[in-house]
Amino acid sequence: MKQPLQPEVGHDNQSHRSGSAQLTLAAATLAFFGGFAGVSTFGPLVPKLVKDLSLGPFDAALLAAIPSLTGALARLPFGAAVERFGGKKPFLILLGTTIVGMAGLIVVLAMRYPQHMAGTFSLLVLLGAVVGCGIATFSVGIGQVSYWFPHRHQGKSLALYAGLGNTSPGLSAILLPLGVAAGGIVAAYGTWLAILVLVTIAYAVFAKDAPASRSAGKRLLPDLASPSPALSGSARGALTTAARRTATWELTFYYFVSFGGFLALTAWLPSYWHATYGTSLAEGGLLTATFSLLGAVVRVPAGVVADKIKLRVPLVVNFLLILAGGVVVAESHSFGLSLVATLVIGAAMGSQNAVVFKILPRSVPDAVGAAAGWVGGLGALGGFLIPLAMSVAGSSTGSTQTAAHGFFVIAGLGALGISHSLYKLFSSRRAKAGELVSPLGEAAA
Repeated sequence: MKQPLQPEVGHDNQSHRSGSAQLTLAAATLAFFGGFAGVSTFGPLVPKLVKDLSLGPFDAALLAAIPSLTGALARLPFGAAVERFGGKKPFLILLGTTIVGMAGLIVVLAMRYPQHMAGTFSLLVLLGAVVGCGIATFSVGIGQVSYWFPHRHQGKSLALYAGLGNTSPGLSAILLPLGVAAGGIVAAYGTWLAILVLVTIAYAVFAKDAPASRSAGKRLLPDLASPSPALSGSARGALTTAARRTATWELTFYYFVSFGGFLALTAWLPSYWHATYGTSLAEGGLLTATFSLLGAVVRVPAGVVADKIKLRVPLVVNFLLILAGGVVVAESHSFGLSLVATLVIGAAMGSQNAVVFKILPRSVPDAVGAAAGWVGGLGALGGFLIPLAMSVAGSSTGSTQTAAHGFFVIAGLGALGISHSLYKLFSSRRAKAGELVSPLGEAAA
C-alpha cells in the first residue's frame, strides 16, 4: 500500500493544506450531492410506474425504497475502507457503480418503455439497488473531509457536507417529473446520468486525500458517520468495541426513526400525495421536495443549536412532533393540514438527526467513529424497511386511505422513541435537573 505523504512544515504548506481542504470539501459535497440523489431514483415516478407495471402497494413501496437498502448496507464497509485506502478510491468506486446502474436503467427504459414493461419489475429493482450505491458516499465523504479539518472546525465543515449534499433527493423529486413531462422518461434519466458523470469527473480531478499526521500517534477525529480515523487499533476492533455498547444500538434506533424516516418519506410521499389528493407527478414532486429540502437544511442550524442547549428537551420534543405529525397525516382529509403535518415531521426528523450525532461522542467516547458507522449504516435501513411497513399497515386497514394510513407507522415509531428516551432519562441514577445524562450513558449537556 502506498504510504501517505508526510506534511511539510511552514506557512506555504499550511496555505496549501487549507486550499486543498476547502477544495476537497467542495468536491466531496458536490459528489455526495450527485450520489445521494439515488434516494429518488423511482419515488417521484412511482404513481406512473404503478400503472405501467400494474404494481400493488407493496411492490410499489419496494421499488421506491430499494435504493436505500444498498445505500445503507454499503455505508459501513465503504466507510471502514477509508481507514485503509483513503476516501478517494472508495468514493469513486461507489460513484462508478451508480453510473453503471443508471446507464443500465436507461437502456432498459429505452428498449421497453412504455409498451413492453411487463416482466421488468425485478430488473428495475436490481438496477435501483445498484444506483443506490451512490447513497453510501455519505460515510466515505465524512471520513475524507474529517481528515482535512482539525476537530474544532469539523462541526461546520461536516454540517455543510451533510446538509448541502442531503438536498439532492428533494431537488430530484422536483426535476425528474418535470424532465419526464418535457422530454420523456429516457431523456429525464439521461440528463440525470450526464450530471452524475460530470460531478464524478469533478470529484476525481479536485478531491484529494489528506496526508495522515503521525505526530504523537494522533489523527483527526471525525464527528460523524464512518469508522473513525482517530481510533487506535484495527477498524474491526473499533467496530466490535462500539457494538458492545448499549448506547450504540439506542442511537441506531433513534437514527432509524429520524434519518431512516426521512429517506422513507422522501420515497413514499409522491405516492401519498397522488393517492390521497390526486396530485400530478410534478405537483407531488414539488410537495415531496418541500419536505425533503426542509429536513436536509434544518440539520445545519439544528447542529449549531445543539452545541448550545441542553438536549433533554429537543430529543423528546422531536419524537413528539413525529408522533403527532404521523397521526395527523394518517387521519386528515385536509390538504393544507396534511401539508403542514408532513413539514413538521420533516423538521423534527432533520433536527433529530443533528441531536443524535451531538449525543454520540459522549455516549461512546472511545469508539466514536465506529459507533457512528453502526448508527449511520443500520439507521439508514429505515429508508428501506419503513416504506414496506407503511404499505403493509396501510393495506391492512382495508381503507381507500391506504397511503395515508401508512403514516400510523411513523406515529408508532415516534411513540416508541418518546417512551424509550423518557425511560432512559428518568431511570438514570446520574440524571440531574436540566441535564440529559441518559438515554445513552454519558452527559449530553
